[in-house]
Amino acid sequence: MILLDGKKTSANIKEEIALEVLELKNQDKKTPHLAAVIVGNDGASLTYVNAKVKACERVGFESTLIRLPEETTEEELLNEINILNVDNDIDGFIVQLPLPDHIDEQKIIMAIDPNKDVDGFHPTNVGKMALNLPTFISATPFGILELLDRYNVETSGKNVVVIGRSHIVGSPMSILLSQKRKVGNATVTLTHSRTQNLKEITLQADIIIAAIGIPEFLKADMVKDNVTVIDVGITRVADPSKKRGFRLVGDVAFDEVSKKSDFITPVPGGVGPMTIAMLLKNTLLSVKNKQA
Repeated sequence: MILLDGKKTSANIKEEIALEVLELKNQDKKTPHLAAVIVGNDGASLTYVNAKVKACERVGFESTLIRLPEETTEEELLNEINILNVDNDIDGFIVQLPLPDHIDEQKIIMAIDPNKDVDGFHPTNVGKMALNLPTFISATPFGILELLDRYNVETSGKNVVVIGRSHIVGSPMSILLSQKRKVGNATVTLTHSRTQNLKEITLQADIIIAAIGIPEFLKADMVKDNVTVIDVGITRVADPSKKRGFRLVGDVAFDEVSKKSDFITPVPGGVGPMTIAMLLKNTLLSVKNKQA
């Protein structure tokens, strides 16, 4: 069993990006600039956004963090987005989700300039992704592709089962892995909460991507030997034995499934760290697109 180490891989990617940024600076070219907008005080969102700011510093990017109060109106947020859209110094920006209930997330995503949408959520970029055209691939699917690539996990001709059909992970992964690309050419089955006989389907899978949001959902009796498992889930589960009173678990029962796996991602330290690295990679791509 080989661990697909997202922490180590993301660190390598950041080092590669830092070298490219240094080269840009040495050539007196523009330093990549990533901005993030966060509305409210969601703890997980604040942690994630602060990690993005630190990652920018590490690779030599400029970064801007715009913090808005919980009561910010939709119109005020749209105004902030318009400012970022026309600011030539900003190469890419993200609006951290989830947003407060009184703000329409889709309306906000639609307002972002697709050329600065480094999250890859705008319908223009999703459409390009579906057509296998050059675009920003959203960070989590992009990170999964990169992990599979760097560990030389063969996908061509393999049976892939994706558990979960979210717009952020499940649906794009099913499209990307079926496409004619280096990490692709797979036969993909997209499953979800209404899928019948799921166990029969997962037992046929060479590669399983678990993104259903249910802790330790995928058990050993649901996978065949020599499977590759990508665990996208992360949930806090109460654990009095831990100092913090909880432990982090994924959508996969790791201890039992790992015994049957050729490759598997840990939680934490698997897919999670890859997302920020790929967000940086998309921002660098945005700079290159402008220079092309």
